[in-house]
Amino acid sequence: MGTKSVGLRRLHSVTAAGLGMVAGVIAAVAAQRGALDAINRRLERLEEQASNQQRANLAMQQRQHWELLSKAIDDPELAEVLDLYEVPVTTQKRRQYLFANAAYTNLLNYHRIGNLTLDEFFKHARALFQNAIVRDYWEATRHDRDSLEGTEEAKIAQMIDELLLQLDEADTGEWWVVGEPPTDQ
Repeated sequence: MGTKSVGLRRLHSVTAAGLGMVAGVIAAVAAQRGALDAINRRLERLEEQASNQQRANLAMQQRQHWELLSKAIDDPELAEVLDLYEVPVTTQKRRQYLFANAAYTNLLNYHRIGNLTLDEFFKHARALFQNAIVRDYWEATRHDRDSLEGTEEAKIAQMIDELLLQLDEADTGEWWVVGEPPTDQ
């Protein structure tokens, strides 16, 4: 009977040690999990800050773009610096093109910072390109867009080109139904 009692005590000791070890492992895993959760929360905050900073940078760049264009629109001598069109244009046409550039760039940046989905961008662009001057500007700056191959802006420009073809080929006066808005990816 004494042997059984020693064996049971040893079994209880081994079991208690094993349970203690398991409890220690669980505590260590829980502590690691807590640390990992804290790291993940910190990474999410940093990603959000980076995203906010990117949007702020885009907004600042858009503001600077508008300031430059405004100066060029107001001063024909400064506008000559931005006259990169393949055919000569009048001072009036150059000012109109600069404003068309500002309107399109504003729409594009509004999409880039997340205030418009691609579908919404498409619908606004479809309206913007009803204007003959904006279409003339688009054609006059085609060579500029050709150098953007492989960029997000090139994909959007291709979407606009396809829309313009569809609008030109449409046999309806209801331009607001022409073209299939893209799906956001």
